[in-house]
Amino acid sequence: MVPKNMSGDTLIPLNKIKLLDSELYKQYAKKYYDHPERPKLLEKEIPKLNCLWNDVIHFLPLHPNLVYDALRTIGVKVKTDLMFYKISTKNLVNNMNVVYLYRKENYIGPSAKINSKDVHFIEIEEYEEITELPIDTLNYYGEENMKGNKFGMFPFIPHILSLGEVSVLDSEVINWSENYK
Repeated sequence: MVPKNMSGDTLIPLNKIKLLDSELYKQYAKKYYDHPERPKLLEKEIPKLNCLWNDVIHFLPLHPNLVYDALRTIGVKVKTDLMFYKISTKNLVNNMNVVYLYRKENYIGPSAKINSKDVHFIEIEEYEEITELPIDTLNYYGEENMKGNKFGMFPFIPHILSLGEVSVLDSEVINWSENYK
């Protein structure tokens, strides 16, 4: 997503923001305190990159309209004006990049360690966008919505984790509610 208080033309990891601007860090880190287990993500290690969850920049490997459509289809009231950067993979070539296969069968909560078998180095320029949401994501949305729970938007969707900074200078800004097809 496009950060609300974006300044400049470079995305930097949350832990680097902490060193540069403690108030901005608090603003972005507060989302980790909406559930008793989520603060543990701030200390979660990423195998193979040998860093923490907030030492990397997180990317969706798919168009955000897929998430928007799925949530709207099951009746979730979502903002129609969430903006995302559409960033070229060439902007990540100088970073170490992995795909974290965030799979339901291996996930045991935010405080559990990430299994190194679920983290794979990738040649970012060869990585292809996913064209549909995983079935486990769709099922999760439906189950949590029926229970009336507040829930995350990106469960069981593979995450691209990039260790380093990422320029958005030549990136398109897209609205997730606009159909991309």
